[in-house]
Amino acid sequence: MQKTLFFKALIIGALMCLIAIPLSMIENTIRSRIHFRDEAVRSIAEDSVGAQTLLGPLLVIPYNEHYEEEEVVDKQSKRSIVHQKILSRNLFVFPNELKISAQIDTDQRHRGIHKVLVYSGQHQLSGDFELPLLNSIVHEKTASQITLGTPYISLGLSDTRGLKNIPKINWEGTEFEFAQNSQLDQFQQGLHANLMAMDLKNAKTVKFNLNLSIDGIEQLAFVPLAKNTQVSLTSKWQHPQFFGRFLPSPKGRTIDANGFNVTWNISSLASNAQQQIFNTECCKNNPTTPPDGVMSAAQPARSNGQIDSFGVAFIEPINIYSQSDRAVKYGLLFVALTFAAFFIFEILKCLPIHPVQYTLVGLALVIFFLLLVSLSEKMSFILAYFCASLACISLIAFYLSHVLKSWKRGLGFSTALTILYGVLFGLLQSENNALVMGSILLFTVLAAIMLVTRKVDWYQLGKRAEVTSGTNGTIGTNGTNG
Repeated sequence: MQKTLFFKALIIGALMCLIAIPLSMIENTIRSRIHFRDEAVRSIAEDSVGAQTLLGPLLVIPYNEHYEEEEVVDKQSKRSIVHQKILSRNLFVFPNELKISAQIDTDQRHRGIHKVLVYSGQHQLSGDFELPLLNSIVHEKTASQITLGTPYISLGLSDTRGLKNIPKINWEGTEFEFAQNSQLDQFQQGLHANLMAMDLKNAKTVKFNLNLSIDGIEQLAFVPLAKNTQVSLTSKWQHPQFFGRFLPSPKGRTIDANGFNVTWNISSLASNAQQQIFNTECCKNNPTTPPDGVMSAAQPARSNGQIDSFGVAFIEPINIYSQSDRAVKYGLLFVALTFAAFFIFEILKCLPIHPVQYTLVGLALVIFFLLLVSLSEKMSFILAYFCASLACISLIAFYLSHVLKSWKRGLGFSTALTILYGVLFGLLQSENNALVMGSILLFTVLAAIMLVTRKVDWYQLGKRAEVTSGTNGTIGTNGTNG
């Protein structure tokens, strides 16, 4: 049994487990920095404005249903009293066509060392409503009468601090100014504008338009309430990330060095937003189906608590913390490959390397990741990666040229490390191809080890190691007697 080689391999394995401890500590440090960055985003949102979600516009028509209810006060004489009662309800009318066109400008705000993207958008909303007929309103009570209240336009907005103007809606040629509160239970943040009394005796289509100037942070979302919703966004930001249940139309999507220009076209048949938005507005069952595009507050809606939405996130092209976190995950692989190279070199050249020397080189590799995180907070990620890798490779090359008793050997190892750092940078920059590139790297390393050691007689090598151990002491004393 080749005891000497076995014990040396065991020691190397134990050293790798030991080096995993500072690696995990660096990984925890990165997670802490990610947490601090998220706190910076929340802090800026609390001080100024948060991410925005725009809902509507939505036409709400309050109405009262007057009916009589008879109460028997004396069963023997059958004497009864008639009470006049009123049910207050809201009729919700969704836009038939809704077009939103927005030009988005981005900027950065700083909180300490952290940068947060903010945006300012000019939104033009236009479309039309098909007003319902008065006789289409469902009567909950028999022989009841319907009287209409003052209708209003409701507009939901996540954070009204982002409004930079007092918007007015042009409703069939007449302007109405918005006031605070959307008057919706589920989406109270927002605005509403009272309209003139409506005549619902005849079918009618009403056109509208309004302009909104909205500021926000990092994300902008929309809720598709209309029968047909079209949203077009234009911005000079080159790195958008689209999210939500709907992606932009392929034909209306352009992303290049000048920014992006995208368009969504969404039908109400593809979205459950009309049902979801009124989950908390509904108070009583009504089995009668309302007209298309109209919902009574008396009709229940099923919802899972989430509203169908879509939008765009304005993200940094390189998130230094996510990149650093991904890099640390390859840290143990770096150490393993370096130790494997040392072990093979030690065997082939019969030049013992002490476990302390293994440990020092391993720690130098670990320090690279800490340097990468700290430097990337002060400069670009690419420059930080170059400086950190250059520092560590230079240190290891200088150290190994003395350990291996040859500057050529130290230069050879530093060249191999340079290639390894280059491959890691490629893995970080190409997230979609990380798995295949990592697999090819491992295969290449294994193939190289098999090729170099293909003629090694491991049994004879083990005997020679035992003889050397008995003569000079324990293997790995770097030429000194044990």
